[in-house]
Amino acid sequence: MKRHIIPALALAAVGLTAFAPALTAQGAPQVPGAKDPARVTAGSYAADPNHSLIGWEVNHFGFNDYYGLFGDVAGNLTIDPANPNAAKVDVTIPVTNVTTASKGLTDHLLRPGKDGGKPDFFGPAPAPARFVSTSVKADGMKATITGDLTLNGITKPVTFEAEFTGAGNNPFSKKATIGFEAETEIKRSDFGIDAYIPFVSDEVELDISVAFEKQ
Repeated sequence: MKRHIIPALALAAVGLTAFAPALTAQGAPQVPGAKDPARVTAGSYAADPNHSLIGWEVNHFGFNDYYGLFGDVAGNLTIDPANPNAAKVDVTIPVTNVTTASKGLTDHLLRPGKDGGKPDFFGPAPAPARFVSTSVKADGMKATITGDLTLNGITKPVTFEAEFTGAGNNPFSKKATIGFEAETEIKRSDFGIDAYIPFVSDEVELDISVAFEKQ
């Protein structure tokens, strides 16, 4: 699965630097999470906004792909390992918290339309995006999650291919935590964001990495 969340590595490094001495003092270091479904306990979980990211990818001029990020993901997951197909997920993504490698481009994504016209992309005060699952079909470590994605005031069905990536107790918050990654592809024109097509691709690949903490 692709990774487009490179800026998160800097945050992870800061946390690891602070935690490493405690680990090595006990011998060989071990990460607290493991890809072991037996570690998952039934209950309600909340997204950890500091460690959950939505990566997006578009093609620019047919030359190369360009990446960006949404952060501060919030939401809830209800899961029972004995009945994974009954899982429910509801997450919200603040579109205003978008990051790119170019300040000019980031500003362009959020600027108002010229002379009172329609914005090229999200506009200056976009409502948060929201995904609410309607069905989950689990298959071992993976699952197909279908639901309704609301973006730019428009709701469309979207299907994610998800994978369980780890579970354990967060050494800082002391909370049971489970992680997932997922990906899908949408057409931004389906959500009324059609500026510069085809020079900037209509197709947008989404790569999701979310940590959920038990409540």
